[in-house]
Amino acid sequence: MRSLILLGLVGLAAQLVDGSLGMAYGVTSTTLLLAIGTNAAAASATVHLAEIGTTLASGLSHWRFGNIDWKVVGKIGVPGAVGAFAGATFLSNLSTEFAAPIMSIILLTLGLYILVRFTAFGLPRGNLGKPLRKRFLAPLGLVGGFVDATGGGGWGPVGTPAILASGRIPPRKVIGSIDASEFLVAIAASIGFLVGIGSENINFAWVGVLLLGGMIAAPVAAWLVRHVPPRILGSAVGGVIVLTNVRTLLRSDWVDAPGGVQASAYIAIAVLWAAAVAYSVREYRRDQENESVEALEQEARRREAVEEASTA
Repeated sequence: MRSLILLGLVGLAAQLVDGSLGMAYGVTSTTLLLAIGTNAAAASATVHLAEIGTTLASGLSHWRFGNIDWKVVGKIGVPGAVGAFAGATFLSNLSTEFAAPIMSIILLTLGLYILVRFTAFGLPRGNLGKPLRKRFLAPLGLVGGFVDATGGGGWGPVGTPAILASGRIPPRKVIGSIDASEFLVAIAASIGFLVGIGSENINFAWVGVLLLGGMIAAPVAAWLVRHVPPRILGSAVGGVIVLTNVRTLLRSDWVDAPGGVQASAYIAIAVLWAAAVAYSVREYRRDQENESVEALEQEARRREAVEEASTA
């Protein structure tokens, strides 16, 4: 019962992060499942089955708040589903001993990307209003879907930064569109895992509690995306993912690091993580101050223009 409650809380927290940041539900949940000894394919299958419900709830919530660009959803979602089915089939055919470290490496890479991306760069805002082409979105969806299924997460970490980097649609619509299109990815990956490993290898009680936690959090996350600084949240979540997956790798048969090495690695990661979060907080405050100054300057110029027009 304690494990089920914990998983439910993880599902809730992961969906709060995912709905606010456009990524990390699968990466966060799969990381925990691997940490408690679930095999790689079963962990990814469990998360993707839960995501059918959480992504549906998240998509509906984002739609309600006007956070979705349906053209983007269509152009990226279908290729993403194809890639997810292929990834699930691939992972299902790997041995457990081989698959677990590979998944941890994928998750660690994604965690590092999230940490560095949001700490160093924040959210780009140029090129707003320009259309996103299918020749960009289709390959992105295919790769994102494959990585998502094989890594137990990755749709958001691959898709969200790539579309954000284009700067062509507002950040909240990037996040809403990625969350909505992930519904198709979750369905395709789940079908692939059910065919590949069979339903008897999936703990449906775990699926249920992850789903429940995620569905509770989905509407809150859709609201939070308008209010929580993504830069700070990205740094915080990226650090959690990096620390957890480094722990899994250091304890794996591939590395089997001594206790002293493990402790030193954890301390070093924790220090860098704290520094990254502190830097993100500082840069966010600086950006807010700059935006306030720019707004005041624009208002002053507007008033001067009005006064000049009235005296002319």
